[in-house]
Amino acid sequence: MITSLLVANRGEIACRIFRTCRALGISTVAVFSDADADALHVREADTAVRLPGAAPGDTYLRGDLVVAAALAAGADAVHPGYGFLSENAAFARAVTAAGLIWVGPSAGAIEAMASKTHAKKLMAGAGVPLLAPVDPDRATADDLPLLLKAAAGGGGRGMRVVRELGLLEGEMTAAVAEARSAFGDGEVFAEPYVERGRHVEVQIMADAHGTVWTLGTRDCSLQRRHQKVIEESPAPGLSDALRTTLHEAATAAARVVEYRGAGTVEFLVTESGDRAYFLEMNTRLQVEHPVTEAVFGLDLVALQLRAADGEPLPPGGPPPPHGHAVEARLYAEDPAAGWAPQTGTLHRLDVPGTGGAPGGTRAGTTVRLDTGYTGGDTIGIHYDPMLAKVIAHAPTRTEALRTLAYTLERARIHGPVTNRDLLVRSLRHPDFSAARLDTGFYDRHLPGLTVPAPDPLAALAAALADAARARIGGWRNVPSQPQTKTYRSEPDGEVYEIRYRLTRDGLRADGFPGVRLHAATPHRVSLEAGGVLRHFDVEVHGDRAHVGPHTLTRLPRFPDPAARTVPGSLLAPMPGTVVRVADGLAAGDAVTAGQPLIWLEAMKMEHRITAPASGTLTALHAAPGRQVEVGALLAVVQTAQDAQPDAQEALES
Repeated sequence: MITSLLVANRGEIACRIFRTCRALGISTVAVFSDADADALHVREADTAVRLPGAAPGDTYLRGDLVVAAALAAGADAVHPGYGFLSENAAFARAVTAAGLIWVGPSAGAIEAMASKTHAKKLMAGAGVPLLAPVDPDRATADDLPLLLKAAAGGGGRGMRVVRELGLLEGEMTAAVAEARSAFGDGEVFAEPYVERGRHVEVQIMADAHGTVWTLGTRDCSLQRRHQKVIEESPAPGLSDALRTTLHEAATAAARVVEYRGAGTVEFLVTESGDRAYFLEMNTRLQVEHPVTEAVFGLDLVALQLRAADGEPLPPGGPPPPHGHAVEARLYAEDPAAGWAPQTGTLHRLDVPGTGGAPGGTRAGTTVRLDTGYTGGDTIGIHYDPMLAKVIAHAPTRTEALRTLAYTLERARIHGPVTNRDLLVRSLRHPDFSAARLDTGFYDRHLPGLTVPAPDPLAALAAALADAARARIGGWRNVPSQPQTKTYRSEPDGEVYEIRYRLTRDGLRADGFPGVRLHAATPHRVSLEAGGVLRHFDVEVHGDRAHVGPHTLTRLPRFPDPAARTVPGSLLAPMPGTVVRVADGLAAGDAVTAGQPLIWLEAMKMEHRITAPASGTLTALHAAPGRQVEVGALLAVVQTAQDAQPDAQEALES
């Protein structure tokens, strides 16, 4: 019987597993890197063991250190969570060899499904439908578009869509390099890319006594960089016949490897909705498992622990599903800037109506928050940028979408830029509302979903709250001298110069005719515009004011001349590590607009830095392995128009 569990993971999933352990009376052990010394999962565990270092390869991916930590802390079982070592057969064997209980499928099952190419062969033998593989060396224009995929790992790493035959060789090289870097295995295969396909998966739960449950479907089609953003259960719009096919195929996949525990079988469903093809089997708990828990009223982690203890699943099969659940992943990233990860202090994370599992209730719905952060925590560069998952469960899909959008819109998230606005707009988009879903949703709609929504009144409220803060005893309705304050909206960069003064007749603000001030304190401002009274909650951290969902940076009256950069400067969009520089690239080379020059890795994502225009590379400061901070100068590309005469002469000489 499991009495003490080590979670070989961090962040949100570690905290989520600990929650179930507390409910079951199981003591908990955390592991942590130096970067995570003060992390929430460390604070919540009964015991914590340090893994020296910060990079994943030195800490959470060191199976030997994790096993040693479990033994040192007196744990009798290990749960891998997701990511890191969760699908590593060698780690599973090391855990059991040390006399510990492994909470997951057997090492043999993990091994069988670890390689997508091997898994597809197994599935073909089990009669599961598959896409025909394509030999990249023999591919023709008729085979396009192609999808290149890493045989090992997941999370979108080593994955490329190729639409032009001339780009195949280069994309193959890039995919192999990324797969080798991420998973230590450079095997990449190609298969037809299904346009407007849907990502649909089936949750399974199996015990060691031959019982396999299929727990409905999930749609995970809304993805960025082949990583999921919004997931829901059940997958909408599937015929009963197709659901039956998916359940039968998932059961066959589980039985062919004698699976035990929680797993997910993923499929690609065609736009017509009448065909499905096996993609892969994830031999672990999925990030999106809470939507299944909500719909079936189950605790999947508790069932995992039960299966690991050798107990059978409850008799009579799973409970019947009820309602609809939707999950949104809240990331510290800027969707409008190529999904660039963001770092810094998370000053506040308050999501209304949420609590523990299943969470708070509102109008017959439940809202749940799974997170590994609280206000005051630091978002670093070493790990995934996901801050939290917010899950809404309601009797109908429409109610679940509305509740989740409402909850996210009113959340107070003060700190780095997040994808919160994108999530709200996605949930309310006509195509998503009508369940017109496919993996190309953001390819088509991202520009419209990231159009700035300026609110000049928010900047005025920030200025008035600042004035109230500066006055002893708060706001007083007395005349004042003209005031000017300048703010930049984040992340869109819109600049507002707020010029106002208070007269005996009230507020007078340039550009805001007829706006009346009702009240102002350092934390709340009430303004009436066009007969509509609006209340703005204001919270300030450093030079940033958070006004409702808006973030505004206070700009100095006199900008620092030293902050200016040379035209054509390529600056690091986020802190990270340079993992690659274009072959043979050196200062003095001619480059063309859009040419990839530098590859930067941060928070498990790889970002290409390209030439902004055709010209000459006059400086190159990036080198593989170099760690850079946000805004660091990586290179300079000068056009003939930008180049200074002395620089041109130096190049010519």
